[in-house]
Amino acid sequence: QVQLVESGGGLVQPGGSLRLSCVASGSIFSINRMGWYRQAPGKQRELVATVPRTGATTYTDSVKGRFTISLDNAKNTAYLQMNSLKPEDTAVYYCNADFLSTRLQLGSAWGQGTQVTVSS
Repeated sequence: QVQLVESGGGLVQPGGSLRLSCVASGSIFSINRMGWYRQAPGKQRELVATVPRTGATTYTDSVKGRFTISLDNAKNTAYLQMNSLKPEDTAVYYCNADFLSTRLQLGSAWGQGTQVTVSS
């Protein structure tokens, strides 16, 4: 089994910053890609950013220039640095990992989510 644990959410004022972390553990041979998604109340879950093991990161337009995703392959940990936060960034943020298991099977896992609230 593979587990993802997110941390770093909280309450921040508009214009502030937060750094989310997501640690993947369990029967992982290698991480292929990790991503951050978010879901605001009454809205569908949306993709925020992705980072592959090798290659270019991607971002949804609304966070470009403000958010930075990174991956520490040695620690199986993804980060999301969020700067210049806006009230519309308020959501539950979920981590997702696509991986190759120790049984050499492709798999995908989700974290439990961490709340980010941007409010004055």
